[in-house]
Amino acid sequence: MAFSIIRNSKYKLKELNIIFRHNERKNTNYSNNNIDKTKSIFNYSLKSCNMPYSKKFQEIKKMYNLKGQMKVTNNVVCEYLITASPEFFIEIGPEETKRFFKCAYQFASNYKNLGSEFIISARVHMDESNPHMHLVYIPVVHTIDKNKNEINKISCSEFWKGKNSYANLQDNYHKYLTKCGFNLERSRNVENTHLAIKDLKVITNFEEQQFLNKSSPHVEEIIISDDVTEIQEHYKKVIRKYNTLSQQYIKVKAINETNQKSLDDLNHKCSTLEHKCSKLEKTCKKLNNYIQKTFETISHLIGWSIKQLKQVVNEHIIEERQQELEEELQEELLQDNETNLIDTKERYFKN
Repeated sequence: MAFSIIRNSKYKLKELNIIFRHNERKNTNYSNNNIDKTKSIFNYSLKSCNMPYSKKFQEIKKMYNLKGQMKVTNNVVCEYLITASPEFFIEIGPEETKRFFKCAYQFASNYKNLGSEFIISARVHMDESNPHMHLVYIPVVHTIDKNKNEINKISCSEFWKGKNSYANLQDNYHKYLTKCGFNLERSRNVENTHLAIKDLKVITNFEEQQFLNKSSPHVEEIIISDDVTEIQEHYKKVIRKYNTLSQQYIKVKAINETNQKSLDDLNHKCSTLEHKCSKLEKTCKKLNNYIQKTFETISHLIGWSIKQLKQVVNEHIIEERQQELEEELQEELLQDNETNLIDTKERYFKN
């Protein structure tokens, strides 16, 4: 069984723009060799952020009147790294992968009564070896001040208060995913503390290997015998089975690679077309607004109604179109006459 994985990081205000550039793919070059920039077009947001995280943080803080100490040394923002073992995403496919991250987003919004309004960004990366989501949020605690007034307070220490806070996170996250219908095993992390991404990837790989070593059955039963003929026959069976499986694997791998390439090409084309359509729609809206404003201005200047102006413009357009059609028809007739003349000359010289 694959593992559910959720890890938490804490950041100071000065560190926010660094993770912003990584998460939102604003850098030109990356030290992480796993990033395939040709696939970055498939990354998407469950909550987008179109400004640096530090600026968005200040905007949310002001909007919701968040209390709490803002010292340089204080951690003011946290980030969940959410993923699962690679075989899990291969098994469930693209649509269920999207649902998985949506469920994870809902969990993060509701956990410890946080609220989605305090999530700065939720960005899913599909351009690395394993799909994962960076969910950046402000650790807001809903509490009461000295005057018994309800306040929203930024406090990492209170949000993650308690010896077993990270263990509880793992337990609650696993239960939530199970309710959502995902068949995952609870993460077997070494210790419930923050881990760097590179360390997380090492541990994830370790978990996979441990799981496979414990659960993988032997292909053939071990034969203990002194009969050389029996051992040779068993050896031949194993070799034949190995060769058959090897050929099947090669065929399946080739088909899968071809299909994956076709799928990647189609996804890239679809994404490009969607982007172009979106730009065209925005341009059309702008042009319609300009045209409407032009009608209103001219109407005001000459004292005509907008309806009268539109009628005059439509009549002019119709006349222009009729003239264009007549010109096209004349060109076609000239071309036909030239073609007929050439055919006549060719027949004449042949005779």
